[in-house]
Order: sequence, then C-alpha cells, then structure tokens
Amino acid sequence: MTSDPTTGGPLDDPDYRAGVVELLALLSYGELSAVEQLNQDSQDAPDLSTKVSLLTMAAAEWSHFVQLRDRLIELGEDPYAVMESFRATFARFHDRTEPSDWLEGLLKAYVGDGLAADFYREIAAFLDADTRQLVLETMSQTGNSEFVVDQVREAIAADPRVGGRLALWGRRLMGEALSQAQMVVAERDVLTAVVVGAADRPGGFDLASIGRMFARITDAHTERMARLGLDA
Repeated sequence: MTSDPTTGGPLDDPDYRAGVVELLALLSYGELSAVEQLNQDSQDAPDLSTKVSLLTMAAAEWSHFVQLRDRLIELGEDPYAVMESFRATFARFHDRTEPSDWLEGLLKAYVGDGLAADFYREIAAFLDADTRQLVLETMSQTGNSEFVVDQVREAIAADPRVGGRLALWGRRLMGEALSQAQMVVAERDVLTAVVVGAADRPGGFDLASIGRMFARITDAHTERMARLGLDA
C-alpha cells in the first residue's frame, strides 16, 4: 500500500500545509502569467523560428502550470481561488516592466525565467520531499530560453549601442523582481513560515539566510547577463 502524498509528516502541520498551498499558488500564477506573456510576445516575433521558440517556452510553462494546479487540487484546494490573491503581485511587476521594444521583451522573458527558477530552487531545499520534487520538476526546463542569448548577442554586434540600453533594462528587471519577491516574503506570514520556520517548527532559513539567498540569486543573474554580453 502506497502512502498518501497529501498527508503525513510536515503536511499534518496546518501552518506548514497553508504555507505550501500559498507557495504552490504563487508558482501556479507565475507560470500562468508567463504563458500569457510569451504568447503575446510571440505575436511580435521577427521570424518563424523565434516565434516557435517562444511558443515552445509557453508550452513548457503551461505544462508546469497544470502540474502545480493539479497538486493544489490533490491537497483539497480550489486552485483558482488560492491563485487569485497573487494577481496583483504579478500585475504590479508587469506594469512596472513594460518593454519598450522587441529586444526588451525578449530579455524580460530570459531574465524572468532564470530568476524564477533560482528563487524557487532555493526554497525547495527546505520543503517536504513531495513538494520539493514537484517544485524542482517544474523549474527544470528553463533551458528553453537559451535561444535569447544568440539573438541578443547578434543585436549587440549589429549595433553596440543596444548593449548599454539592454544592460540598464536588465538591472531594472532585476531590481523590480527582487522588490516583488521581498514584498511577498514580507506580506505572507504563512508562506514565510514555511521557509523561515515558526517558533515551534524551525525552518531552513533565518532572516540573515534570506539575505544571503537573495545575494546568490543576484550573482546568478550577473552570470546570465554576462552570457548575453551585458553588464548586470
């Protein structure tokens, strides 16, 4: 007889379970938001190959969304109800990072893909085994955005002035993403408790560790920007 992955262990703790639900809802809405953005970006693709690459990214994000949504259903939640509370978070980010042209949109997809993967992989290390596996699986296909590297490098080679503008844009994206992530951590007590821990259930991070986590995410962003030929 197999065990029920929705009960037992940490999931029997109602506070931990509530935090996991919020985390899965956050990931779910993020994936759905990415699908919408990538489909929209694909309409402006300069050629068929790029269009297909963007739609391939969107298809992967959709697959991740379905996995996360179905897990919420397994946990007895209405996935759309719990996702709804994150609508304003993503709307705020997209409002503040509206690309002015095609290249900025492409860079936003690449940076957003990498930052999300880094953030959730950091958190996954301190989750129960089943939730950790799901988070890692849904963050495992970020290589779909690698086509952006060649496109950005080609654009810079054709017009070196593009590099400075995109570097500034990349810094803005990073700043807004970190700001929104920190806001979520500050505003969501049950979500934060999953990672930081509560008085009767220590988590994997203390507040100083969260600062170091964001520093590691920043370092990874710097490396990605360097691959693009841009200063972070």
